[in-house]
Formats: sequence, structure tokens, C-alpha cells
Amino acid sequence: MNDTPRIVSDVMTQTVVAVSRTTPFKEIVRTLEQWHVSALPVLEGEARVIGVVSEADLLAKEEFKDHDPSRLEQLRRLDDLVKAGAGTAGELMTTPAVTIHSRATLAEASRVMVRRNIKRLPVVDEVGKLTGIVSRSDLLKVYLREDEDIAGEVRREIVGHFFRDQRPTVEVAVDEGVVTLTGTIPDTSLIPVAARLVRSVAGVVNVEIRLTGHTKHSEPPTVGPQF
Repeated sequence: MNDTPRIVSDVMTQTVVAVSRTTPFKEIVRTLEQWHVSALPVLEGEARVIGVVSEADLLAKEEFKDHDPSRLEQLRRLDDLVKAGAGTAGELMTTPAVTIHSRATLAEASRVMVRRNIKRLPVVDEVGKLTGIVSRSDLLKVYLREDEDIAGEVRREIVGHFFRDQRPTVEVAVDEGVVTLTGTIPDTSLIPVAARLVRSVAGVVNVEIRLTGHTKHSEPPTVGPQF
């Protein structure tokens, strides 16, 4: 069985620091400082994630102290003004929280982080209960995989199945996560499919395809019956 990280639960941190809806402002600041994190999940009931409070949420209070009219203009939105006067996590948090399921793929988690411009995601189960936290650095761990491990999986799972009849003629090499396939195959229309399959292997940085089609020899002319 392959033990390469595939889903969020493979790389997430299970010990998570969180706060409740009633956690006061200063305690949130102390917790962020103590654990060297920039955001905390806010929990309610059976560890259900209801929001996230971040350093950005807390900074609204400091900005509100500046009486420069231009600064106050930046706080014209109602939610900014509410956060500036907030005293608890429930008042400060961003809700609904952006979370990821523990069985989501690493690629799915990466897309959420990039699109939402966030550094970490609370990981939840089917009922929204907090089970861990996954960060950008956690997702990058997959690229620490050894080249030979990657090559072995490509040979076994892709070349060994996808090119079953051509396995001796398709060679796999991996250097710094870049997979190169060389050799000949009978149908070059399969090359894009092969490239897509290789890219899906954990730890692959890029793919170079150097596959060519078999040269077809001319068939001897058919000799008809002699009369």
C-alpha cells in the first residue's frame, strides 16, 4: 500500500489551538503570540467550526484609534466598524469559516488557499467538527518525496498498466521531481493522457514527454491470382 500523502488528513496537524465564541480580545492576542500562528478557529458546541479570527480581524481595533479622517473612511463598512469595537472572538471572527474536509485532496486544499488568499485551513469532518489544521507548508511536504519513489510509482501504476504491452520500450527517469518518459508507443494520441496521469502522481513537479510512435513499415504488395 502506498503511504505517499494523498489527502489532507495525511499532512494536517491534529493538535489545533482554537478559541470559543466568548474568548476575550486580549486572550486571543496572547494565544496567537504564544503559538506563533496568525489565525485561530472559533468553535462552538461539539468542536464545530463557526468562524476564524485572524490578526487582520484584530487590527481593526488599532486602526480605529487613528483619528485621521482618511483612516476612518477606510472603516466605513459596517463590519469593519463592528470589529473595531469588538471584544470577543464571536464579534471579531470572519464567518462562515473557510474550511476543508479531511478527505479532500491536497490539490483541492491548495486551490482553496490560493483563491481565498489564506495561509491555513481548519480541517473538518462530515458534521463540521474540527479534526486538524492544514497550512501551506503542510501541502508542500509532498514535494520532499524522493525521486526514486516517484519513479517507482510511475513505472508501476502508469507504465505498468497504461502501457502494459509497451512497458520494455517506455523508460521513466525522475530528477528533482521532473518526470521524463522516453520510448516508443503504438498510438501517439495517448501521450496527453499519459502526461495527465503522471502529473497526478504525488510529488511530481513537471513532466517531460519524449515518446514517439512506432514507424510503420510498408506492407508488401498483394499478389493476385495468375491467369
